[in-house]
Amino acid sequence: MLDLRKLRYFLTVAEELHFGRAALRLHLAQPPLTRQISALEAELGFKLFDRTSRTVTLTAQGRAFLPYARGVLEQVELAQVIAGKLAAGTAGQLALGYASSIALSDLFSQAIQAFAQRFPEVQLTLVECASGSLGAQVADGRLDIGLSRLWPQSAEVQALSLGEERLVAAVSSDSPLASQTMLSVAQLSTYPLILFPADYGSGLNQSIEQLYRHHGQPLRPGPTGRQITSIIALVAAGQGVALVPECTQSLMNKGVTYRPMQEAEACAQLLVLTPTSERGVLVDAFLGVLGQAFHIR
Repeated sequence: MLDLRKLRYFLTVAEELHFGRAALRLHLAQPPLTRQISALEAELGFKLFDRTSRTVTLTAQGRAFLPYARGVLEQVELAQVIAGKLAAGTAGQLALGYASSIALSDLFSQAIQAFAQRFPEVQLTLVECASGSLGAQVADGRLDIGLSRLWPQSAEVQALSLGEERLVAAVSSDSPLASQTMLSVAQLSTYPLILFPADYGSGLNQSIEQLYRHHGQPLRPGPTGRQITSIIALVAAGQGVALVPECTQSLMNKGVTYRPMQEAEACAQLLVLTPTSERGVLVDAFLGVLGQAFHIR
């Protein structure tokens, strides 16, 4: 294996084409430098320099070898820089999982944008999945951090509340409900309710079902959609009504009207999930960005 120190000596002599000046740059006496270059030539099996009492020039092999030696040293320097950034938490990879109903939040996009601007050398991977599976994926290391609407069931995952988001009713624009300025659970209960599939593990489903039970209203199951966009498309098609986070109103579907809910309990929680065990510096960095976005101290 080539000695990196000898490669640096070679590069310095190649730049100076003078052993005396190269030795001064390297803070070496000239004889040890000459010996190191000779040792490198012996390892390589060819001469790097043609030397006379007055001139030093690169040989043809030396000129051909020079860009490779320079490339090796540049990669070593880059590796040292990256290692420092990894240790400081300003480079690396971060896998972030999030529930479908969270993706449309302005605060979510603001946090992603702020993190990307602050840590441009971090490769951020976004994974959309159901709240029910986020905890397990954080626990087993598939995800570094999760944004969920369900409290985790595993002791290997801890949750921090980011607050609650109001729910609004999404109704077909040609429905009588669209003419109301505000709606109630009682009014919605006479219509099929469009939810995520029962086996999807949706935290939003859980909040909505609890809201109906709390107000003693029957829930008429309607068709289901695996994404919030699918649910809104079903509403536009007149297949039922839906309760969705306020941020969903950014989906300006012509056939859908959004109305606020009367009930103060019409909310869905927002949680950030992290491993209970020691977490990486990048997770802490993202939590710091989330804290600023959601005004958490």
